[in-house]
Amino acid sequence: MKRFRRHGQESQRDRLKQELFQFNKTVEHGFPHQPSALGYSPSLQLLAIGTRSGAIKLYGAPGVEFMGLHDENAAVTQVHFLPCQVELVTLLDDNSLHMWTLRAHKGLSELLEIGRFTLTGPPGAPPSVTRVTAVLAHSSGELLLLGTEGGHVFVVEVPGFRELEERNISLDQVASSVPDDYIGRRNLEHVEALQENPVNPNQVVIGYGRGLMVIWDLERQCAVQHIPATQQLESVWWTEDGGYILSSHSDGSYCQWMVSGEDEDEEKSDIPYGHFPCKAISKIVQLPTEEGPPFLLFSGGMPRASYGDRHCITVIHSKTHVALDFTSRIIDFFTIRDGPQHTDPSALVVLVEEELVVIDLQTEGWPVIQTPYLVPLHSSAITCSHHVSAIPLKLWERVIAAGELQNTHYSKKPWPITGGQNLAPDPPQRDLLLTGHEDGTVRFWDASGVCLYPMYKLSTAGVFHTDADPNDNMNQGTEGEWPPFRKVGCFDPYSDDPRLGVQKIHLCKYSGYLTIAGTAGQILVLELNDEAAEQTVEAKVVDLLQGQEGFRWKGHTRLDVREEPVLFPPGFQPFALVQCQPPAVVTALTLHSEWKLVAFGTSHGFGLYDYQQKNNVLIKCTLNPTDQLAMEGPLSRVKSIKKSLRQSFRRIRRSRVSLRKHHCCGGRLGNEANARLEAELAEMELAPVQRKIEARSSDDSFTGLVRTIYFADTFLSDSSHSTPSLWAGTNGGCVFAYMLRLPPVEHRAEEPVTAQPAKEIQLMHRAPVVGIVVLDGHGAPLPEPLEVAHDLARSPDMQGSHHLLVISEEQFKVFTLPKVSAKMKLKLTAVDGSRVRRVGVAWFGSNRSEDYGESGLVVLTNQGDVHVVSLPTVKMQVHYPCVRREDVSGIASCVFTKHGQGFYLISPSEFERFSLSTRCVVEPRCLVEVPLHPGSSNKHRPQPDGASSAHRRVMEHALLNDESEYLRDEEL
Repeated sequence: MKRFRRHGQESQRDRLKQELFQFNKTVEHGFPHQPSALGYSPSLQLLAIGTRSGAIKLYGAPGVEFMGLHDENAAVTQVHFLPCQVELVTLLDDNSLHMWTLRAHKGLSELLEIGRFTLTGPPGAPPSVTRVTAVLAHSSGELLLLGTEGGHVFVVEVPGFRELEERNISLDQVASSVPDDYIGRRNLEHVEALQENPVNPNQVVIGYGRGLMVIWDLERQCAVQHIPATQQLESVWWTEDGGYILSSHSDGSYCQWMVSGEDEDEEKSDIPYGHFPCKAISKIVQLPTEEGPPFLLFSGGMPRASYGDRHCITVIHSKTHVALDFTSRIIDFFTIRDGPQHTDPSALVVLVEEELVVIDLQTEGWPVIQTPYLVPLHSSAITCSHHVSAIPLKLWERVIAAGELQNTHYSKKPWPITGGQNLAPDPPQRDLLLTGHEDGTVRFWDASGVCLYPMYKLSTAGVFHTDADPNDNMNQGTEGEWPPFRKVGCFDPYSDDPRLGVQKIHLCKYSGYLTIAGTAGQILVLELNDEAAEQTVEAKVVDLLQGQEGFRWKGHTRLDVREEPVLFPPGFQPFALVQCQPPAVVTALTLHSEWKLVAFGTSHGFGLYDYQQKNNVLIKCTLNPTDQLAMEGPLSRVKSIKKSLRQSFRRIRRSRVSLRKHHCCGGRLGNEANARLEAELAEMELAPVQRKIEARSSDDSFTGLVRTIYFADTFLSDSSHSTPSLWAGTNGGCVFAYMLRLPPVEHRAEEPVTAQPAKEIQLMHRAPVVGIVVLDGHGAPLPEPLEVAHDLARSPDMQGSHHLLVISEEQFKVFTLPKVSAKMKLKLTAVDGSRVRRVGVAWFGSNRSEDYGESGLVVLTNQGDVHVVSLPTVKMQVHYPCVRREDVSGIASCVFTKHGQGFYLISPSEFERFSLSTRCVVEPRCLVEVPLHPGSSNKHRPQPDGASSAHRRVMEHALLNDESEYLRDEEL
């Protein structure tokens, strides 16, 4: 019976896990890493971006997103939508073509690969014969024209990828029709460009690398006109009326050629930025307007010697001429049309290597339109992240208002890419993601839904003396400058002072207080203010070494604080500054807005600061004098064996982000235990030492480094009187607890806060302490400060006994309070050799019952696995593989939310969002419908043979079959 009862309990628990936990990687936020290709469908109003890693991403209206990944580990070099269809073609640098479709399934669209194809030449032909260099998706929607390195043009039927050999255009066919006086029997080189005649789909222009362009009639299979350009060809553009062809060239020139049916003799070229040698114009576009002159747009063409390093697109309209100067290399661009006939250019969309920029071409001054997605998170490198769930509406609106004041330079026009329907439900709550950056800024993002939308940007640099010009990014070209440059884009990875880098952030969503800690030991306390204010920020210095002799800081100096008043704009404004000495990176930070206290830690110790009275309350040095990396003095024996042990240590250390650049040095042995340790080490030979060393991470040398810091109102002295307390855990497995005495509210501004040592716990295994949680009498984690006061959490149970949960890298250990006796533990390392890297507390709600949920501990290990551990029983619930174990920076960047989600960096510019909860999932849910075909006649369109309609029926049948993901040519 006992066995059956246990089996029934296990089954019930398994069912409960299914109600609470489910792992999904839901959406990628930010800008794709290393973009390599751009495409746009005017009929679908969808944007497509291909990357060097083989990803393909589609974007429409905000919230409409799709992602696919090619099986081949090859870069996407071109993306082309089939006109008026939901299919698109990608070309990879391994010369393979892939067909993708947006298939409707259960009311939602999904991006699927449905075919792949590689051109095959005749036996014995060199690879250049079939190496694709240019792709034209014909307006019929049934043909692809593929220009190759060998100069041939292959015609392929789509979506089935069937080569129509009888329609191919060979190099010999073209060469035989070219006048001898032009070609001189020289090689025409590769096909550089293919363009369709906008008014006659039977005609295409084939542009060859040497400059020759041939207008070819697809129906009659012959050349109609030869255009004998002599400069190396870069791109071609056929004007809307079909009357002219523009060509751009490698010498920075472009030419306009009349389409007359007769061969052109005279070459009329214009070099916009001559007279000195210029770079190539890689792409040129000319667009008519309903009234007035056309727009001319081209990329490149800058004077090589003076501005060869600039990444520019020139826009010329009437008397306006602007060279848009971008922040990184231009990948591609396109225009969006507007007006009654959809002829007027309304927006210029530019994909550069590090961001997407959209220019409003209908508003005077051509301002930038703010992007609701694809925002470059890495405009300055991300150094830390902080997530805050369920933001109160008042704080949310104040942050938005402060952000809108920063965005006055953006266009008022709505986002022009509007394809698809966003069917996702409205987010149940308002969530913020705060990212700290290398340049000292903190960016606030709306993380409630699929789009990670920028809300507000805070800079801490104004508090300090730096060489930065706050208006540098917005500087425009001086009047009369030629070329007429105008800087656009926000990507700026260069920091004027790396000491400004933000390392820790903590925001109280109830009070509006924010604390930010940096690389040079600076801790700022800020308050949200709706008005601009001019004030002086005084620094309070905290000496964490506490007068210990023999220590010498060998790292960077502290930042110089401005002594004069600083004008701070509306938003978060600093009013207090703590400066740690030595100015090492801040490794732990927390804020208690109800008690008006900030606690912080570095590799030397921790401190407690009263930001209401602007006084230091507590300073504790945790530096271990025997630390080999933290001392320099008479400990000669330890230093002498350091070299002999180096090879052994190298074998056991794990590759990870090192803290070694923040050195400090010190002096004396502190106690008899250290003296014994020195004697034992001196007597050891190398072989025994190798056997005795435990395989631990390289940061073990920093035993005094503070990894976590925590406030709690709990029982420290006895079990009947709770008291405010501060807890700190170090890299050496030590936990310090201090009782805090807070004066009554009416005397809080005058009477000092005091701290008294209460407990000190040394973990036997000495593994780094990465988290501390106090559980109330019901085994629930204590609520956040002010959470109970705002009726957003129940009061903690202060009747039953509290428990202390200490999370080290190797195990989870529960202690009773106030006696601090061990009660239970779970050894993570004993199971699979994993070590805890990130930890957080989350609430998991049931997907079947609105009223039921459980708190759990969410853990990310150095293996990249995510675990959920039950509270208060400390039992493993579920675990999932999440991050690649080799992705050290991704693991280090992970941040958990309070409702079972998480974010980590998959590249410098992208967050992967994942969910462990069945109830709280944020993912794209969108639908793209097949556009209506235009009513224009198809009589001029070349019709493939009868196999096409049969083939299309087979394809449609396959797309409706849920089990069919791929349809290969041999199956047709």
